[in-house]
Order: sequence, then structure tokens, then C-alpha cells
Amino acid sequence: MPKPYVLFEQANPLAFVTINRPEARNAMTWEMYQSLVDCCTLAESDPNVRALILRGAGGKAFSAGTDIAEFSDFESDQDGIKYERRLDQVINRIESIAKPTIAQVEGVATGGGCAIVAACDLRVCTPTSQFGVPIARTLGNCLSVTNHRRLLSLIGPTRLKELIYTARLLEADEAFSVGFITRIAESDTIDAVVKELAITIAENAPLTIKATKEMLHRIQTQTHSDTDDGRDLIAMCYSSADFKEGVESFLSKRKPHWTGT
Repeated sequence: MPKPYVLFEQANPLAFVTINRPEARNAMTWEMYQSLVDCCTLAESDPNVRALILRGAGGKAFSAGTDIAEFSDFESDQDGIKYERRLDQVINRIESIAKPTIAQVEGVATGGGCAIVAACDLRVCTPTSQFGVPIARTLGNCLSVTNHRRLLSLIGPTRLKELIYTARLLEADEAFSVGFITRIAESDTIDAVVKELAITIAENAPLTIKATKEMLHRIQTQTHSDTDDGRDLIAMCYSSADFKEGVESFLSKRKPHWTGT
């Protein structure tokens, strides 16, 4: 029987979603992304669930993002645009769930994994956790406007540019100091810390929490239009020789040779 790569558990008033592919640093396939969406629907539709916790199995990675093999058959810029649109639908679903969400992070959360973490309401991590989107060093693609905007609202333009330009990862202490992380907990206590935080939230007025979440979302997005702005930039990256080189070099476990074309 195939191993379930996304687990859903319920212990009212909490629900838990575990990305369960530790042998691949919890890298995400499209089937796994869809499972996350399905888990959101399960949690949202049950009135007994008052908070949702998302975490990664294995203790070394929340998620390393999209499995690079998902890119191996890309042939045109339209493939990149469709990919980013589809990923937006998944991450937006996580962000829009009408229940408070907490990301429990142990290890790295990069690429799509970082986007999932950013879409949660609160984030708790271990001292050795790291966050980022090192695509300027790996694939040579780019984020969608929506994911840029989401990270921009959390860490600001200067730090976001520096992280993506340099492809470095945000360490836990720095992530906490800039407000990206809610709390830092040791690996042997993070389960208890997150559960305590979730229970505290679950015991409070659900409509207040629901209204607050929606109000803040509207405030953060009301100055932006949901247009196709940025498609030209996505197309530029995904149709490039560098993107193909990034995918091929990653799968071949060699250092990519960037040409800027």
C-alpha cells in the first residue's frame, strides 16, 4: 500500500496536517499539494476544529518545496505560468481557511515550503530552522506576484530582495526578530508549545478570530489588484535556458552554470 505523504489527524478542538515524506525532505508533489487543499476543507467544514497545525515529519525539514522532478517536462513559458497559477491556488487556500493556522517548523522551509509557512497565521520554529526561497541559486525561476506580496508583507522589501538576490536562508533568530516567526521552541518542547498556543486560541471566541483574520487579509490586499501583472517576468524565467539548466543540474546533482539567458 502506498505511503500517505500528507496525514490528517483530528483531536478536537485541534486538527493536524503532517507533510510525511521525510526521505525527500518533505518535497511536494502535485498530489501532495492537493492533499493539503483537501485537509483544509476537512478542517474548515468541521465546527469542532478550532485551530489547524501544519508540520513536517522527520524533524529535519518542514518542506523543501516542490519536488524538482515536477519541472522536468516543462517546455515553454506557459508551463511556468500555469505552475505558478496552480501553486497560488494551493497557497491561497491555506491562507484563506476560516480557522486559525499555525506552522510548526523543524528544519528548513524553502521554496513552496516557505510559501506554505508564510500562508499560515502564526509560525513556531526550532532554533536551527531556516527559511527562504533560494531560487537564484537553484532553478533560476521566480515567484508569483501573490507570493512576493505575501512575503513582502511579512519581512519587508529590503530583506526580501536581499534574501532572494543572495539566495541565503533566514535563520530562526533573525526570522523572529523581524516578526516572521511568532515563537522559537526547542525541538523537544515544540510539540507542547504549539499545542498550548493552539489550545489557547481555540478557547477564545471563534467569530472574533474569524473576523480578525478576514479583516487583516482585506487590509493587506485591498491596495493590490488581482491582475496578471508579472506574467511577463514569470514567462521570462521559465522559458530561459537557465531554468532548464537549473532543473537538469539539480537532478544530476551538479552545480548549475548560469548564463543569464
